[in-house]
Amino acid sequence: MKYKQLGRTGLYVSELCLGTMTMGGNADAGMWTAIGALGQDEANQLIARALAAGINFIDTADIYSFGHSERVVGQALRDIGVPRNEIVLATKTAGVMGPKPNDQGASRGHIMDSVQRSLERLQVDHIDLYQIHASDPVTPIEETLRALDDLTRQGLVRYVGVSNWRAGKIGKALGLSAALHATRFETLQAFYSIAGRDVERELVPLVIEERMGLLVWSPLAGGLLSGKFGPGAPTEEGSRRSNFDFPPVDLDRAWPCVAEMRAIADARGVSVARIALAWLLTKPHVTSVIIGAKRVEQLEDNLGAVDVVLTEEELARLEAVSALPPYYPGWMIDHQDASRLPLPFRPVASN
Repeated sequence: MKYKQLGRTGLYVSELCLGTMTMGGNADAGMWTAIGALGQDEANQLIARALAAGINFIDTADIYSFGHSERVVGQALRDIGVPRNEIVLATKTAGVMGPKPNDQGASRGHIMDSVQRSLERLQVDHIDLYQIHASDPVTPIEETLRALDDLTRQGLVRYVGVSNWRAGKIGKALGLSAALHATRFETLQAFYSIAGRDVERELVPLVIEERMGLLVWSPLAGGLLSGKFGPGAPTEEGSRRSNFDFPPVDLDRAWPCVAEMRAIADARGVSVARIALAWLLTKPHVTSVIIGAKRVEQLEDNLGAVDVVLTEEELARLEAVSALPPYYPGWMIDHQDASRLPLPFRPVASN
């Protein structure tokens, strides 16, 4: 397991992060039941195995099974007995947590209420990375940033991040943080997979320029890239993708990617999922890839991705089959940049 710097901070996190969306679901949890309903014992087993493999980064959210995931994670860390300082614990807020008008969003009121509840459920006195989970169209960005800054000053939160925001809004937030001398977003959590590379258009250039950490959610596109679907594999009934078709993926683009990955996987004797994860791990702008599982066998297979070293030829094949179609202003910027970068050295002739 490798460890990478989290954005500009001095904190290091494992290149794989354990996602906990499959933990805590029950019959009353709606769509979360379809994603996963692991009980405490099962969650303890998965978290213990992840920690043993070198993962030091765990990601959850208040909205996952409406708080049950946070409870299960907090209790698991207690049951396992892992020292608090050895775990980088991340959670999120802004999703719909109840029927009342203030049970969601990135307002100061909801953030202040939410962080206290998350701390209680997780049984900790601080959250290492607190992330705004949704782009609130109502709350001014300044209000959100001021609230997050107060939380860091109080020691309840150490770093803050954002998820599912447009590049322009993140850029505005970073500028406001500097102007207000407030804590800034150090990370972006975004959907990214070989079958869904839209993040590379505007968001990846932003995180590189601003030195933000990029945390990848749903690297297997909700199981679509697990090898159970597409060319060469019949759809597995009862799988997560069969019950919960999310995130949306262009299948006309996805299936050629799956076919190419399957060819590489078969030649190496590994799973398609490992190839999908290994491709993401080659990206220098990716800080950590969030993996989730319902069974230890699934987790073991995903953990094996860190040992898959793709060759230049394999990478070229994967890049070619998954390349994004040209878009504006991207194609124009690439065209104009070509005449300037890299700038060759041309000595000036002396008279």
